[in-house]
Amino acid sequence: MNKSELVARIADLAELSKKDAEKALNSTVLAIEEALVQGEKVVLTGFGTFAVKTRKARKGHDPRTGEEIHIPALQAPTFKAGKVLKEKVR
Repeated sequence: MNKSELVARIADLAELSKKDAEKALNSTVLAIEEALVQGEKVVLTGFGTFAVKTRKARKGHDPRTGEEIHIPALQAPTFKAGKVLKEKVR
């Protein structure tokens, strides 16, 4: 499902216009992004949790040359599915 299909589905389920559904979806995504940038978790009970995880710096190898390289630490967004979502998918 791509964004336009998701917008159409939201519009159908919430009985909204596609324009209003797209505005709601964009606002939701923006709110989640802003929270993650601030270092906050976003918990949607039953659905899942969005968070930021810090990955430590580490050593790796360049696959082309075999040379050892340094991979810097970074912040990565993560999503952990909630129990209800996991059960529905199964």
